[in-house]
Amino acid sequence: MTNEFLLPKINLVIDKLLHLGGADYENDKLQSLEEILKTGNCSRDFGIEEWDWPQGVGLYGIYKLQEYYGDDRYMDFFTEWFRRNLETGLPSRNINTTAPYLTLISILDKMPEMEKYEALCISQADWLVNGLPKTFENGFQHVTTGIGDRNAVILNNSQLWLDTVFMTVLFLYKMAARYHNRVWQQTAEYQTLLHIKYLCDRHTGLFYHGWSFDRKDNFGGIFWCRGNSWFTLSSIELILANNEMPESLKEYILSTFKTQIGSLGQLQRDSGLWTTVLDDDTSYEEASGSAAITAGILNAIKHGYLDTSYQPMAERALSGLVQSIADDGTVQKVSAGTAMGMDANHYKGIQIKPMAYGQALTLIALVEALHR
Repeated sequence: MTNEFLLPKINLVIDKLLHLGGADYENDKLQSLEEILKTGNCSRDFGIEEWDWPQGVGLYGIYKLQEYYGDDRYMDFFTEWFRRNLETGLPSRNINTTAPYLTLISILDKMPEMEKYEALCISQADWLVNGLPKTFENGFQHVTTGIGDRNAVILNNSQLWLDTVFMTVLFLYKMAARYHNRVWQQTAEYQTLLHIKYLCDRHTGLFYHGWSFDRKDNFGGIFWCRGNSWFTLSSIELILANNEMPESLKEYILSTFKTQIGSLGQLQRDSGLWTTVLDDDTSYEEASGSAAITAGILNAIKHGYLDTSYQPMAERALSGLVQSIADDGTVQKVSAGTAMGMDANHYKGIQIKPMAYGQALTLIALVEALHR
């Protein structure tokens, strides 16, 4: 699969992402919370305009493509996106609304009114350490935005979710590197270790979606594709984000990563993709998680953390991803936002919808493929 073949696909995917627009936010007020959590049909999550996690992942995909080109081709988009959101007013502070900060800190030096945005990033990092509700053992509680009220929160008391590593910990670790802040660095490192401790299955090396300190279990004990992919993608990103990471932690993350990749290789479907419940071949194939897994593998090969024997696995996944891109650039086979589930049927019942993060994670995978 040559770059000449991939670049037109990339152009289709990013054009669709940039023009996803907004969503019918009032619709969330007309549905019950139970129904939204059951199907994933949360209007807030659609589009590219809102300040929340789907859009935050979307921004990071755009940033990754700009980084590949080594220019400022999307800075006008970024500048307008952040300006408009600040003018509108930011939603409640939580794990998921931290996601846009990951891109903001990555482009900070190119932003107009840099000092204003820098203060925003510093304030958010301090809040994560001092203001975010914590679980037992001082974990980052997976607090999310209220549905139908962007100024409210859903506390998810005493819960750790694997999503947190990408949505929040990676930003904090980048902040620690930039400002040489030991508290931020140690906090991010501790959160990484704590999430591995409670979410990684010792038998398979795969990850559960969440852990409850109240229930003292991993909810339904499900190996969810996109949940696993947050760790696959974040692992190498964390190592690259901060050259002051202790070697012992680096080795621990890499050994955990490699064990996970080994199990994922056994579960890859004939199409090259993975199913939304990884070990349930009756569940549907899911592109966003498959894309993040692919990106993590390719990034690891590029930096020498995986050898080239894993390249065929990545190539099969790339083939499946490319076949999931419609003629208009829409990435298909993407599951909507997914709340914690108590059984496989919960994950299998989440609707398939075009999402900003589906576009972005596919974009990141395709950009990583350009480096081969």
